[in-house]
Amino acid sequence: MGFFPFLYSGNYLLFILPGFVLVMLAQLLVNSTYRKWSRVRNRYGMTGEEAAKRLLNFGGLNDVSVEGVPGQLSDHYDPRTKVLRLSTGVAKGDSIAAIAVTAHEIGHALQDRQGYLPLRFRAAIVPAANIGSWLGYIMIIGGLLLRLADLAWLGIAFFSLGAVFALATLPVELNASARARRLLAQAGIVYADDEARGVAAVLNAAAFTYVAALAAALLQLLYWVSAVGGLGGRRRG
Repeated sequence: MGFFPFLYSGNYLLFILPGFVLVMLAQLLVNSTYRKWSRVRNRYGMTGEEAAKRLLNFGGLNDVSVEGVPGQLSDHYDPRTKVLRLSTGVAKGDSIAAIAVTAHEIGHALQDRQGYLPLRFRAAIVPAANIGSWLGYIMIIGGLLLRLADLAWLGIAFFSLGAVFALATLPVELNASARARRLLAQAGIVYADDEARGVAAVLNAAAFTYVAALAAALLQLLYWVSAVGGLGGRRRG
């Protein structure tokens, strides 16, 4: 325990705990909202898979195929293979939640087709963010233990790429949700106010998870900045 004293300080809890709580609350919100609206059948009784085919055709995305994927809320669009992957609950479900999730992922397909800049930027930094997160952490810990400020600050630079990725993700997800709402209305799948409210609730809950992830990433980064910043003071003392 004494080997990593900076992990057991009051500052650690001050910075890390709020982010952890926020992420947990966001996850509870998205799960409860999805469960609520997955019990509400959409007006046409259209499954997520049926909605996907209609929306892809309406959006001119004829080169995008639809496949199933295991898991719950594991739905995603793969820009490399032009494949929309829907979880069983979404593909076979005829709920408001199912069509909301489907439309959101098709929003990403529209971004891909149009070369949406934030999406391209996020994709470009994925390798650097993945490597930087763990490499930066190792460098920060090593710098703190060995009292090598330069090494620790270099680690901060690498580690910050994770926060940059979280920041880049937010506009991508918000834009995909905005596209989803417009597409559902324009395609005539959702037009009633109660259904529109349900779609918005599902998409807003999902968006909150990305806000929480960004906040947690920034708080964690700030903690390490404060820890490394104090290294110089201890050194001088």
